[in-house]
Formats: sequence, structure tokens, C-alpha cells
Amino acid sequence: MESPIKQVRLSQTAKDQLVKLKRYTKIEQWNVLCRWGFCRSLAEPSIPSPVPIILDSNVEMTWRVFGGDIADTLLIALKQRCYRDGLGTDKETLINQFKLHLHRGIGYLAGDINIKKIENLIQLTSIDE
Repeated sequence: MESPIKQVRLSQTAKDQLVKLKRYTKIEQWNVLCRWGFCRSLAEPSIPSPVPIILDSNVEMTWRVFGGDIADTLLIALKQRCYRDGLGTDKETLINQFKLHLHRGIGYLAGDINIKKIENLIQLTSIDE
């Protein structure tokens, strides 16, 4: 599936937050932590605030590197979320919403005081009943 998102770039703030997460979780790959952040934001019911994000760090990767084997699934999840939020699924909306979800999710993970090791990330996927 062709993605409208060609390059994934991060703000310096997001990079700093990922450095902290790398230290805690021992996950060394930016793309893996970025996927966790993106999915964390998609799980949040609210729409991300449309804040300006300056992509000023040196962390950059292609969409395929970001998504890996699940790149198509992540794109479908983004499209579904944009549709559900009533935002449309045009190229610019998808690019903008991806950037907002990615940065919000990284911020959520970095700000979660319960994330001190990789197992804490896994616990986020458990559904409490």
C-alpha cells in the first residue's frame, strides 16, 4: 500500500523523550519506540491538539522503516482514526494527523512514571476488565 507519508521526522523534544525511553526500556531502535508512541496516541479517544510541531531533530526515517512489517496496518489504523474523527483521509490530513499522533504518543510514554522497563510497555496493551 502506498503511503502519503514518505519521511518520518521528529522534533527535538520528541527525540529527547525517546532517549529517556531508550534508557528505561533498553529498546535501541527509534522506529520501534515511535511505533509504540503512535499506537499509544491512537488508543486515546480524544483528537490530538493541533499544535505546531517543529521537526528540528536529526532523527529521520522512511515510512517503511517506521512501520516495518506492519506499515500497511499502521496506515490503515491512521486512516480509520481520521475517518472516525471526521477529519477526512486526504494526503495532507493524514500527514498532519500522523505527526500529531506520533508526537503526542511519544510524550505520553515519556511522561508515564510507570514506564521503567520494557515490561511496562507490554502492560499498556493489557485490557483491565
